[in-house]
Amino acid sequence: MAFREVNVNEVKEVLRVWLGVPGSRPPGLRTIAAHCGVDRKTARRYVEAAQAAGLQRSDGVEALDDGLIGAVIEAVRPARPSGHGSAWDRLLGFEDQITAWVAGEGNHPPLTITKIETLLARQGCVVPYRTLHRFATERCGFGRKDTTVRIVDGDPGSECQIDFGYLGYLTDPETGRRRKVHALIFTAVYSRHMFVWLTYSQTLAAVIAGCEAAWTFFGGVFKVLIPDNMKAVVAEADAVNPRLS
Repeated sequence: MAFREVNVNEVKEVLRVWLGVPGSRPPGLRTIAAHCGVDRKTARRYVEAAQAAGLQRSDGVEALDDGLIGAVIEAVRPARPSGHGSAWDRLLGFEDQITAWVAGEGNHPPLTITKIETLLARQGCVVPYRTLHRFATERCGFGRKDTTVRIVDGDPGSECQIDFGYLGYLTDPETGRRRKVHALIFTAVYSRHMFVWLTYSQTLAAVIAGCEAAWTFFGGVFKVLIPDNMKAVVAEADAVNPRLS
């Protein structure tokens, strides 16, 4: 059985409608349920819990204070000694299998939650998708990414990252026509201070012109320039032996 959270506003609205309007006929549970968007069983549970807490139909809406609403919620809230519902408890018996499916077995790739849900259903374990997703994430390693290794930044002024970014269209003052403009972005690794050079092309000549302007802006030349596989600089990317233009 899947549990739903008890909404304070929902409880208060059901009880407000149940109290009715003075001088008019009190509505029935069917009308209350339709008005509040809940089923009749839920409306009945709220009303019965409120009556047990002392609410009467002759009371006004001022009787729906925090104490009464709290008592109703405490009465209708499902008991969860472990903090989870019965669906979670059923999944505990399949934890090892779900962990194996999430990690992948042999030549079989990791399975999606949708596929795991289908396989569990074939074994008679039918649970809500959201519960399965939360269970697989918290206990079985689903969605867990590799640990990020932090790289120590170099000394100030030693490294600079450079890359192109699309900026938009600008009117070329020489030709009068609109042209695509690229931004050659220089970012100092240590300080993250940036310089942007605008260019109409992504050529080696444009990169050299941008570098000359950047060195003037920064007041010096960096020891290491990291071009991030730009085609204008890196003709063939390789993790060990890249071929430069």
